[in-house]
Amino acid sequence: MRNLTFVDVCSGAGGLALGLEQAGFSPRLLLDIEQHACDTIKANRPHWNVLKTDLLDFDPVDHPEVYDVDLLAAGLPRVRSSATVTRRSSDGELRLIEATAYLVHAVQPRALVIENVPTLVDGDSYAPMREFLHKELEHLGYELTWFVLNASDFGVPQDRRQGVLVAVKRQWAGSFRPPRPTARVPTSVGEALSPSMRSRGWPDADRWAALAAGVAPTLVGGSKTHGGPDFGPSGTKAKWRRMGVYTKSFGNEPPDADFKWDPSLDDEGLVRITVDQTALLQGFPEDWHFAGGKTARYRQIGNAAPPAVGEALGRAVAGALREPPHSNAGYTSNP
Repeated sequence: MRNLTFVDVCSGAGGLALGLEQAGFSPRLLLDIEQHACDTIKANRPHWNVLKTDLLDFDPVDHPEVYDVDLLAAGLPRVRSSATVTRRSSDGELRLIEATAYLVHAVQPRALVIENVPTLVDGDSYAPMREFLHKELEHLGYELTWFVLNASDFGVPQDRRQGVLVAVKRQWAGSFRPPRPTARVPTSVGEALSPSMRSRGWPDADRWAALAAGVAPTLVGGSKTHGGPDFGPSGTKAKWRRMGVYTKSFGNEPPDADFKWDPSLDDEGLVRITVDQTALLQGFPEDWHFAGGKTARYRQIGNAAPPAVGEALGRAVAGALREPPHSNAGYTSNP
């Protein structure tokens, strides 16, 4: 059985592409506008074809390898919340969604995956974008399915809801179903990080892990206009503090044998997690290297699609594309 092929746009740190690889897909091309993101992918997969460019400037005529692919994957920069979607600051993110649809016109993949915020699926403010995508894709022979996944349902120790559009060519669309959860019990922050917390002899690692018994809040990488690495808004920071985690900055390495963890001492008694540990909370393997300094690395991690979610989506798409093509109407959900 041949490997299915994919093109990945706005690839970031490669989380979605890594998951698709684990699902049996082979990449033809990955592109991203950020140099650090491209360097990250090249460091981990030197044989992958990586292009640094803006999706808005990408011309597939110059890259014939993108034609006749099974999947176009797009883990696009997050559009703004529904409350701010009409503001000019959202124009760039919305234009990337439109550019992805236009790329489908040129490339004609057998399937398309767009991953973004949950409200893209059902928010009233995004109804015009959903209507645009239906108009642009249905006449090309695609059937569209919209749904929301939570990364914690796929073994990722994080409460991370993701809005997904999967569009499949009509002859395979009837075989597509959204992925079902693979984790019966969510992985906790303590379970995910306790090995690294023990790595330098910290005696309270297990006691801390028992307190950090839930999943992490959503990691937010921010943008180039945002400041340094950040745990997010005040409500998110409060959740971290209840897990005994310091929220004003990230640590450079796990605590050592001399660190005294005592949440009753306020900030002084809280443990700092590292940027590398946030990658574990996104479900990246320990040996996945991120290029750049602390801020650049955290932005890549926080903005990434968890590989486990990419794998689940890839397996669901592969299951449909490997079925004999037919002409029956497929499974769809209304925008």
